[in-house]
Amino acid sequence: MEQYLINNDWILWLILVWILPWKGMALWRAAENKNKKWFIVLFLVNTLAVLDLLYIFYFGKNKQHEK
Repeated sequence: MEQYLINNDWILWLILVWILPWKGMALWRAAENKNKKWFIVLFLVNTLAVLDLLYIFYFGKNKQHEK
C-alpha cells in the first residue's frame, strides 16, 4: 500500500483537497461557537474529515441560529 501511494502521489493530493475545506470550516465553526475543546480535538485529530463533518452538521450547530 505504501508503495502504491508513493508511486501515485495524486491520491495524496486528492485526499488533501478533500480534507482541507472541511477541516477549515469545522475549525472556523468551533472558534465561532467558542468551543475550545472541539477546536483542539479537530485541530489535532485527522479522520479524513469524518469528525469534521460530524461537528459541522451535528455537534457544532450554533444555538443562536436555531432560535
